[in-house]
Amino acid sequence: MSEILSGNIKQHFEYLLETGNETATRLFLDHQNISYVAELLNEFPDKEAYIINHLSIHRAASVFKILDLSVQKQIIHELPPFKTAELLNELSPDDRTDFLEELSSNVVRELIKLLNPEERKITLSLLGYPEDSIGRLMTPDYVYVYPHNTVEEVFTTIRKYGKDSETINVIYVINEKGELLDDIRIREFILSAPDKIVKDLMDNRFAALNAYDDQEKASEIFKMNNRVALPVVSKSNKLLGIVTIDDILWVASEEYSEDMQKIGGTEALEQPYLEVPLLRLFRKRIVWLVVLFLGELLTATAMGYFQDEIAKAIVLALFVPLIISSGGNSGSQASTLIIQAMAVGDVTLKDWWKVMKREIVSGLLLGSTLGVIGLLRVILWAHVFPEIYGSHYIEIGLVVGISLIGVVLWGTLSGSMLPIILKRLGADPAVSSAPFVATLVDVTGLIIYFGTAFLFLKGILL
Repeated sequence: MSEILSGNIKQHFEYLLETGNETATRLFLDHQNISYVAELLNEFPDKEAYIINHLSIHRAASVFKILDLSVQKQIIHELPPFKTAELLNELSPDDRTDFLEELSSNVVRELIKLLNPEERKITLSLLGYPEDSIGRLMTPDYVYVYPHNTVEEVFTTIRKYGKDSETINVIYVINEKGELLDDIRIREFILSAPDKIVKDLMDNRFAALNAYDDQEKASEIFKMNNRVALPVVSKSNKLLGIVTIDDILWVASEEYSEDMQKIGGTEALEQPYLEVPLLRLFRKRIVWLVVLFLGELLTATAMGYFQDEIAKAIVLALFVPLIISSGGNSGSQASTLIIQAMAVGDVTLKDWWKVMKREIVSGLLLGSTLGVIGLLRVILWAHVFPEIYGSHYIEIGLVVGISLIGVVLWGTLSGSMLPIILKRLGADPAVSSAPFVATLVDVTGLIIYFGTAFLFLKGILL
């Protein structure tokens, strides 16, 4: 249905462009769903500024904030200054700050001049907080009351200021110093008598964010408290603004994309893939590839160290890919699971011992399963092709089986502990990506394999 409707919208818009009836164009655009207007912007990339310019300013701001950054930049570049000023002033402070922080300082300086004094003050305040902090997400548009207010006075305040607020689901209670005392859901006021005092509705149980907290922390607190908005306070508990769930969902989506890219062994792109310049894409990927390549060179070094053993028992070389891939795969599994668990708050630094105990058991179970399969494979092949392994196939099978147990156990421990160690050191756990863990386990896996072979085959093949 949406595809048919979207097609009709496109055809009618093309007709309006041909006729040049700007009044009809304004009426048409203002009566369309915001998502359909965004589709039109994609369909007519040379008419992006034209479309925004023919929307009512409120709807233009609603469309603008859901567009990709590259489209936003193009629109601002093409709009006349007066329209740019209207648009920036109409955007909510958090959306405006989110856009401005992606621009160069020179451009930001010029655009801030277009804001009215009040909005300029708010924007400069928000831009003063560190990048990726809660302060960059908050908006000062909220409704607050005092403990001595009655419920009737609360509703008077809501009617007066609520239309400019991001949300009125929660009303904030402050004292004369501006300190946050409580947050109360609006249903509590609706169900209370008009003469009831706000103080009597307070339970002093509320969750708040600090303006300097990392944005990822907000996601965890939102999940734990089941709120559509949370207050943001200063270190002295002064209420500065609020953060709404839509901003947190956006942050969570960006963080997820960034972590997935890091897990895959590349730096975060920070832009849609097709919009990243090729040279920048090269720089983002080459660093990790060089690091991983140098790591894999250690594998060649380890192989060289055991070249005498390989020369005496060439059959050992047949199982090198099997051993190192099994260790790398188990390490990648563990790393991905722990990074994901830490991202959603299921695992914290203090849980390291629990994680280690679980991964020791998991590693032994996984390794034993693969080890038995490896042993059976050697025995079966020895009966079908006796010339491959010779008369000592049982010993070779035991070497493969026991090595798999050790390598898989080491892989699971490395993959699970590296993210926790990096987090403890203040680094991003996603940096312990699957390729990095696999490289580490490749080298140590060879040592485990040939060490086991030396113990079992000394005096037999070695």
